[in-house]
Amino acid sequence: MSVRASSAVPPSTRSSRAPEPAAAATRHRSLSPPLEKERPVNGKLVDDVKRVDPLRPVSSSKPPLSPLPVKEPDGIPAVVDEEEGSPETIDEETFNQIVELDEDDTHDFSHGMVTAYFTQARNTFDEMEQAYKDKNLDKLSSLGHFLKGSSAALGVTKVQASCERMQHYGKRWDEEAGVALTDDVAFEKIEPLLMKVKGEYGSAEKWLKNWYSERGIEEETEED
Repeated sequence: MSVRASSAVPPSTRSSRAPEPAAAATRHRSLSPPLEKERPVNGKLVDDVKRVDPLRPVSSSKPPLSPLPVKEPDGIPAVVDEEEGSPETIDEETFNQIVELDEDDTHDFSHGMVTAYFTQARNTFDEMEQAYKDKNLDKLSSLGHFLKGSSAALGVTKVQASCERMQHYGKRWDEEAGVALTDDVAFEKIEPLLMKVKGEYGSAEKWLKNWYSERGIEEETEED
């Protein structure tokens, strides 16, 4: 009687490699970079996907933030003049005509005019804010006209231009567009303009103070 050969593989010839533990498999899967869908671009959904390396910092695609308004206590904030120090801050030809009236290097005459302008401008801004709260367009127009003239005398061109615009808005008129304004629209235009002109004045004040400081003339500090 013949003996039929067994087809089973002897234990000694089987692979000695043990299956990978479940924990190790989980670890390998966790290191695989996850998939992240692209955000919509220009209103269209991008179907492509990209791999994000969890060990690499994710770069931000957000645009840089615009300068924030500089808050002032109990008042309309002043927007920082992004072109601070530009040639338009002060018309040096006009300012030099005032400086030429000084009798010596002490610059007493011109410095006195500039110091008086600082006080005048700050007081005018306070009055403008109050007129804005009182919804008094005629007062805002008058104050704009007033500060426009004193700014022009010293070559503070940006403040001069903004005050002229406020003068027109107070008269319910948009000079650039050549159209009449309602009261509501005029006030909507005046609020950001007041923020803007205060920032422009801040740049001009800094420029003028630096000019005198470079010549050894320091601004006297006011005590409350």
